[in-house]
Amino acid sequence: MNRHFLIAQISDLHIKAGGRRSYGVVDTLGALRRVITRLNALEPRPDIVLITGDLVDFGTAEEYGTLREALLELLMPFYLVPGNHDDCEQLRQAFADHYYLPKRGRLHWTVETHPVRLIGLDSTIAGQHSGLLEPEQLEWLQTRLSEKPTRPTLVMLHHPPFPSGIGHMDRLGLVGAEALERVISRHDQVERVLCGHLHRPIQKRFGGTVACVCPGTSHQVVLDLRDEAPSRFTLEPAGYLLHMWDPTHGLVTHQAVMGEYPGPYPFFDGDELID
Repeated sequence: MNRHFLIAQISDLHIKAGGRRSYGVVDTLGALRRVITRLNALEPRPDIVLITGDLVDFGTAEEYGTLREALLELLMPFYLVPGNHDDCEQLRQAFADHYYLPKRGRLHWTVETHPVRLIGLDSTIAGQHSGLLEPEQLEWLQTRLSEKPTRPTLVMLHHPPFPSGIGHMDRLGLVGAEALERVISRHDQVERVLCGHLHRPIQKRFGGTVACVCPGTSHQVVLDLRDEAPSRFTLEPAGYLLHMWDPTHGLVTHQAVMGEYPGPYPFFDGDELID
């Protein structure tokens, strides 16, 4: 019997070193450890994990050391793209054994060893929180997608290529999003564009496919769609995405939330619906 290929996506880990809390409040390392424990215990277990940026909080070597130690507890391969809180050179050094990461230049990459092809994009601007895809980066993506037009593909980057309505986050958005959409629209093998940054689960039709934003592993951005909404976070339940690939039916995406809740409870008693 054919088994689904299961892909977990986590994002915006914001790991700090020395047990420090992000913004003085959030135990991001503890939150990551809880997510790792959950992913390792899932049945079926995910085949791979994709991590869509903001891996650490301030891009220091110490933070990446803490991150690496935690991620090595995963029982499956994991793949990284940087976010605006990351330092690409420190990331590259900390994960020098990750064969897919280039030794120099932008952290763009492809992975060909799974049923779904993976393409990672580096949307960061050093020292800034907004994102950018320059013409040469988009040309690189166009070339990669043209190489294998029938191969189902996931494209991942940190910054979502669309406005969310959360004003303070949209002001830190992606320059080059329209050009990215033009590239994606030429390639119908792209099953998803996977992103982070917004700390909320959000989906949008994009370039003939679906762009999915993953919730944060710890804190979430407040869902406030007023134009004047301040920049704030909340300790709503953390979450992750599970993308289930089936060659017959395509890609199905589920959102899961962290936490312990009552249940599960049965719907039926024998053959009868419980009244």
